[in-house]
Amino acid sequence: MSSKTATLTGLAAFDRTTSIWGPVTLGLGFLVSLAAALFTAFGTGLGITGHEVWTAFAIVFATFGIIAVVEPIAYYPILGRSAMYQAFMIGNIANKLLPAALIAQTDLGEKPGTRRAELIAGAAIIGAATVHIVTLIVFVGFLGTWLLGLLPEGLIAVARLYILSAVFGAVTIQAIVSMKNARTTIIAAVVAAIVVYGVIRIAPALTNYATAISVIAVIIVAWFARKRTATDATEAPASIGH
Repeated sequence: MSSKTATLTGLAAFDRTTSIWGPVTLGLGFLVSLAAALFTAFGTGLGITGHEVWTAFAIVFATFGIIAVVEPIAYYPILGRSAMYQAFMIGNIANKLLPAALIAQTDLGEKPGTRRAELIAGAAIIGAATVHIVTLIVFVGFLGTWLLGLLPEGLIAVARLYILSAVFGAVTIQAIVSMKNARTTIIAAVVAAIVVYGVIRIAPALTNYATAISVIAVIIVAWFARKRTATDATEAPASIGH
């Protein structure tokens, strides 16, 4: 068996395993999380009613339901299927796992969207999760209170104010460097600016949907503004004929 054949066989086995255990582990994680929430609501004597639970669910779904659809679409081209299962099982995707995957892919010279990039993303997510767990145990579990007591209050206040912006800014720059697509980058920046400084100010009720609107709009505009290739030119007449 040649090296290429062995690689393809291994990837096929990897895909089969992923397609089985990915949904299983996510499903089990969902059931455990749901069971804990239901026990807290109905098994601890807090007096929470079913009507209150469904009301809270409706509010959360109205706010974050669209994000649950947009995030998988937005992350999939970078992470790939197997890494997506890992990322959504662990959480903190945008501010921890996605940056780790992008940095690893860039350092290894692999453009997102390939099978090698998917495997690199999976390995990076494992590394990020491991570091996160270790630092949580050491710096939060054992040293958290002591370390916070040593930091000036002003420093903590500044960190809370700017840390999220710094993380998302780094993720954005890393994505731009990794994708190396100036046209799409410009389209994304222009569309996001129009949504944030135009659409949202005109219609404040759409504030919670700004991310979803921006992502969908960028995908549509980038598709129509993409650089046409010879394949596009040859496929167009065929599709018209059908």
